[in-house]
Amino acid sequence: MALTFVVVVDDDASLLKSVARLLARHGIESRTFASAGALLESDSVLTATCLLLDIHLGGISGIALQRQLAASGSKWPVIFMAASDDEATRNEAMDAGCIAYLHKPFAQDDLLYAISKAQA
Repeated sequence: MALTFVVVVDDDASLLKSVARLLARHGIESRTFASAGALLESDSVLTATCLLLDIHLGGISGIALQRQLAASGSKWPVIFMAASDDEATRNEAMDAGCIAYLHKPFAQDDLLYAISKAQA
């Protein structure tokens, strides 16, 4: 099985830390970023298995980030997460091409299942 490497972008430092810890416990490598800009300045996206993006980031939103990456040729599966959940946001996320949409706080099994879908 190929190595799983998840790129996580969220402006909540405690969420980044807890998700990274959870993934590590399950043998999944991750790299975390506090903003879309920080991710865009790195080359981590090139080796990602999938992207876990918060929708409501300061600056570029997670949905705008995903569209920007897709426009530049990115084919990586995207999992969106959001604390405030409404139908319009969920529909926009689905239209942007995500494989899963998680409402915070989400169960660890929901996240792990979404990541497993990204590997399929």
